[in-house]
Amino acid sequence: MISRQLRVAVAAPLSGDDAAWITQHEPRVELMYEPDLLPPMRWAADYSGDPEFSRTPEQQARFTQLVDGADALYGIPDVDPSALARVAAANSRLRWVHTMAAGGGSQVRGANLTSEQLERIAFTTSAGVHGHPLAEFAVFGVFAGAKSLARLRRQQRDRQWSGRWSMQQVADQTVLVLGLGGIGSIVARKLDALGATVVAVARHDADTAGVSRIVRPEDIVSEAHLMDAVVNTLPGTDATHHLLGDAFFSAVKSGATLVNVGRGTVIDEEALVWALASGQIGFAALDVFEAEPLPADSPLWHRDDVLISPHTAALDDREERRIAELFADNAGRLLDGTPMRNRVNTVEFY
Repeated sequence: MISRQLRVAVAAPLSGDDAAWITQHEPRVELMYEPDLLPPMRWAADYSGDPEFSRTPEQQARFTQLVDGADALYGIPDVDPSALARVAAANSRLRWVHTMAAGGGSQVRGANLTSEQLERIAFTTSAGVHGHPLAEFAVFGVFAGAKSLARLRRQQRDRQWSGRWSMQQVADQTVLVLGLGGIGSIVARKLDALGATVVAVARHDADTAGVSRIVRPEDIVSEAHLMDAVVNTLPGTDATHHLLGDAFFSAVKSGATLVNVGRGTVIDEEALVWALASGQIGFAALDVFEAEPLPADSPLWHRDDVLISPHTAALDDREERRIAELFADNAGRLLDGTPMRNRVNTVEFY
């Protein structure tokens, strides 16, 4: 327990209603909230805000004063790891930073904090808030592959009424779900409810509803030939970098569907382009990419068998309130000295 009150500097866009909700449900939070110092959102949950926004020198001085005098931050200032590094060095009282992203560990890693700072400051993410929207996109992607969306779009564009063909049934498929966190566990339950057989990839055994069995990350290549579809929900870490690459795509069942709602770096995109061209991957639904925005010269743009979503599948109109609810709950936990939800692993940064 750090104190009876928690001084929180709001460093990310927050609506007045959600700010009021936080202090109403956790009265021990003293919310230092000055909306004029924050960029306006362009759409729901736009925590980076309008790129045209800038502070006057006086506003920047005031913003710096707020974050440097806080016990906790609601968001990484300007979603900028270097700004986080500056605050961590300048503010010795800082004990907690909440990131808006589910994968906020990568932002913490980018700050290159010292071991003392990583020990002193608790970092939490918004993991789980996006679980249901991303799981729905994942199920959509699996269905799109099974129901020949690429062929249907192509034939409609060409006004071609072809002969009939048999579509695949998701209920008959075996789906590999990489990761059993807040997203993967929901994906597993939804696919299981549709009749699919779900095999999960995790480093530890877990009794997760909807999962028929668990395999280790090092065994995915040997399991790949059994999979009709693959859904990635893993974060971007050294251990997951290009986990789905040449070896996996060469081994996977021909024509398999690939969905990515985790991090783009888990997939080797050069290997994926080969897998699509060869037919090893029959369809890919991708919400995340190795480089974002996806470069204009990426060959993925031009493929009928790829569905590109601009990292938007997680967003829904309730996201901002769900993050506020999570923050208020964690504030209470911090003040009560009980374990916080979604702590960042500051070794692997997920």
